[in-house]
Amino acid sequence: MRRKNLDWPEQPRIYEINTWPWLQALSNIYKHEITLNNIPPEVFSQELKFFDFIWLMGVWERSPQSREIALNHTGLQQEYHKALSDFKTEDVVGSPYSIFDYHVDPHLGGEDSLKNFRKQLTERNIQLLLDYVPNHVAIDHHWTLEKSNIFIEGTIKDMNIYPNEFFTVGNKVLAHGRDPYFTPWTDTVQINAFSSEARKKAVNILINIAEQCDGVRCDMAMLMTNDVFSRTWGERAGIQPEKDFWREVISEVLEKFPDFLFIAEVYWNMEWELQQQGFHFCYDKRLYDRMLYNSAEAIRDHLHAEWDYQRKLLRFIENHDESRAITAFGEERSQAAAIVSLPLPGAKLVHEGQMKGYKVKIPVQLGRRPVEDDNQDLLNFYQKLLSIVSAEGLTKGKWALCKIEPINTENYTYTNLISYQWRSREQHHLIVVNYSPNPAQGHVRIEELNYDTYNWSFTDLLTQKRFIYKGKDLDTNGLYIDLSAWSGHIFYIKQID
Repeated sequence: MRRKNLDWPEQPRIYEINTWPWLQALSNIYKHEITLNNIPPEVFSQELKFFDFIWLMGVWERSPQSREIALNHTGLQQEYHKALSDFKTEDVVGSPYSIFDYHVDPHLGGEDSLKNFRKQLTERNIQLLLDYVPNHVAIDHHWTLEKSNIFIEGTIKDMNIYPNEFFTVGNKVLAHGRDPYFTPWTDTVQINAFSSEARKKAVNILINIAEQCDGVRCDMAMLMTNDVFSRTWGERAGIQPEKDFWREVISEVLEKFPDFLFIAEVYWNMEWELQQQGFHFCYDKRLYDRMLYNSAEAIRDHLHAEWDYQRKLLRFIENHDESRAITAFGEERSQAAAIVSLPLPGAKLVHEGQMKGYKVKIPVQLGRRPVEDDNQDLLNFYQKLLSIVSAEGLTKGKWALCKIEPINTENYTYTNLISYQWRSREQHHLIVVNYSPNPAQGHVRIEELNYDTYNWSFTDLLTQKRFIYKGKDLDTNGLYIDLSAWSGHIFYIKQID
């Protein structure tokens, strides 16, 4: 359960920044080296001001061996050349998820620079989010030289049979980190989630991180649950503890830092499970997939879930693991997806470059990105939408999905409409989106609105157009909606005396 003294918003807006290429791009723009220590003030006032949290992805020190592996990886080489037409070997800086040490990388300015960046955020009432990778560390991490039981170990026979799954450090055979459905990450070593020593190290790392920021995004968090870890590693993991990894680790960290935010990257329909284990928000990959591959009906079905589940989801249409939204969805559809997702209950994530319509997905091993033109129309759209979403009252109070009815028995386009409302004592907002490539019409039933004999004003905050309706007509028929393809309304509803 969320504690009452937490000082982050109930519906936080999060901005993910791929730190290394972002700083490189700023350095090119300003014609001198930019680190976390000297971010220009206008970046805070123009780019970061729309958000409650800034997630600096990839600030920790990267592994030298990881860089060598990434540099010579055939598949990644193809991705590098696809992303950068003028690719150079020095563009490869290594994976941010093969962590050499939890120290701010000197190239980004080091720990003092991070302190200054956080101070700049705090002065603007913005909080800082960083990465935590629970499943593995880099193969050249100093822990591999210690005498401990914190890693999954194998035998020489294992290494001979599975040379891509195991490696040697001195006289030890260790397993590479892995997701059970994919080949191992050969630049990492697998931490044993069942090891009490590994759990103590996890707590200590997270306490150290919590002294530097306000929350963590936990990479592939479901891999550390008892059930998944046992199925992945079997007898090699040892005796399964009574408590799950996250129940133990999160509770200990929150004892010292009760306001610290935990976000889980999670898949395989395990969101509810990790919410119960202590995470404040979990990735809503199912909503993303339904918006990308399915119809409005499938999206509505997902939004029928219980409030306690919905309010702890993190919604997104782009992040560093997914294709750029404008590429995956197309421009108009991506805007419709943003109107659907950004006012929903829970946390909301926007990826740096998404608002400007950047099309190139950057491999995380690169420290540079191509120069792309800003899509000014899309940027204006996002800035307006984020301003609306951040307004007092829009995501406050009671949330409910709205029922949509046909305008006649022959018109089935109402099935392409998605509608929901936010209602508090002071304000009432209605969101309606046509999530289809064709025009759609329907009647929206707005619950808990006592129409009586009053007239009602509906102001679309996206266009500032105002519509007046008689309460009697709204009560009898519902609100008539006629929307063009991939478009929507965000209405502020007010009674007219």
